Amino acid sequence: MALLRKINQVLLFLLIVTICGILYKKSHRGSVPKSDADEDSEVPEDMEDEIPVVICAAAGRMGATMAAINSIYSNTDANIVFYVVGLRNTLSRIRKWIEHSKLREINFKIVEFNPTVLEGKIRPDSSRPDLLQPLNFVRFYLPLLIHQHEKVIYLDDDVIVQGDIQELYDTTLALGHAAAFSGDCDLPAAQDVSRLVGLQNTYMGYLDYRKKAIKDLGISPSTCSFNPGVMVANMTEWRQQHITKQLEKWMLRNVRENLYSSSLGGGVATSPMLIVFHGRHSTINPLWHIRHLGWSPDARYAEHFLQEAKLLHWDGQHKPWHFRTVHADLWESWFVPDPAGIFKLRHSR
Repeated sequence: MALLRKINQVLLFLLIVTICGILYKKSHRGSVPKSDADEDSEVPEDMEDEIPVVICAAAGRMGATMAAINSIYSNTDANIVFYVVGLRNTLSRIRKWIEHSKLREINFKIVEFNPTVLEGKIRPDSSRPDLLQPLNFVRFYLPLLIHQHEKVIYLDDDVIVQGDIQELYDTTLALGHAAAFSGDCDLPAAQDVSRLVGLQNTYMGYLDYRKKAIKDLGISPSTCSFNPGVMVANMTEWRQQHITKQLEKWMLRNVRENLYSSSLGGGVATSPMLIVFHGRHSTINPLWHIRHLGWSPDARYAEHFLQEAKLLHWDGQHKPWHFRTVHADLWESWFVPDPAGIFKLRHSR
């Protein structure tokens, strides 16, 4: 009986210890501090309704960025947060331009892009050196720059938004697609591009089909291309599919094998995206990317057509802050003067 009593006492003791342990864990579970990784994995409630818009601000084109931001902010009631990306030596100027102009009320974050990430990945032979500028490749690295958003809008700086950016943000991305673009064969009928000499709208215009690496892709040269200057991206899919690594792979292959060139379609950043996203991207409403306004100084479109357009893009070499193009007034109406007096309109007449 004495032995049985001792066994019962031991069992009772172990039961009490177990119960105390359970109660301790329950009472302290809520007080365990989260790690930084845990915090990054959850989107704060106040960010769920934000629409993140990523746009670059290059030193010589900063006026374009500010005009684009002005047009976006002025045409929506949505909660926009602008991620303005620049190089280190321009960050203070970006902040000054925003905080000392009519843009002071916008919600913005300035993001530094470190160009060393591009070392050894860009072939230095281009007929258009402007296309080799580091900020032209920011779109490749969106998940590394923007951490707390599931969906992101990326815009080139030479655009003007006339519609409510909420509509673009609401673009549906198909399951498994990391991005949506506007196809070059989906332009509205009113935008006749047949007279724009040298304009490319197929893969043939961007990739060198004489190279084995391009032939081995199995992509028809007549496949319609797309313009990555306006993009809606899903950051989760982008990370899971390792899109950045895939883009870097084709940048490195181009350095070694010269697979594409700016002398073709005019886009050393476009070509790797055409390869990586071939057959794996969703489509943006064509009215949200009316482009080629900068392809020729006399490119002219019907006024009623331009009024219906949601977004205008001055892609090409004839930028409205440098040239007196036919529709430059549509851009200039959104121009925000530089408080420092550095950026000035230089129209060539």
